[in-house]
Amino acid sequence: MADDCAALLMDTVPVVMRLIRAEMSSHRAPYLSVPQFRTLGFIARHPRTSLSDVAEHIGLALPSMSKQVDGLVERKLVVRSSYSNDRRRVTLELTARGQALLQSAHASTQAAFAERLSVLSENDRAIIVRAMQILHP
Repeated sequence: MADDCAALLMDTVPVVMRLIRAEMSSHRAPYLSVPQFRTLGFIARHPRTSLSDVAEHIGLALPSMSKQVDGLVERKLVVRSSYSNDRRRVTLELTARGQALLQSAHASTQAAFAERLSVLSENDRAIIVRAMQILHP
């Protein structure tokens, strides 16, 4: 039974993540690339993160990631800060504008999912909520 549950979870989670990514991407600003949008999301979840950590998560080499972040800094969505004792170490944080853009996309995505889930019975939605509560760390 645990194996069946694990297999179903491994089959279902990627499908749900694709739906979330597609919905979030559809609400991104047209001047943002998908990797830049994903970068904003990572920085939001990991404030004061390093360029290396973002590059690893997104799957880009450091020079490419640096260019992506340059564009976000130019658009005033991200701010770079250097450590006073090591100017080579840079941290990244979202600006208020970057946070607002990401929150707007998140709210739109949540609304779209709420609409999709509205066709389910109250009982089925309760089951999903309970499953998510169990799985949430």
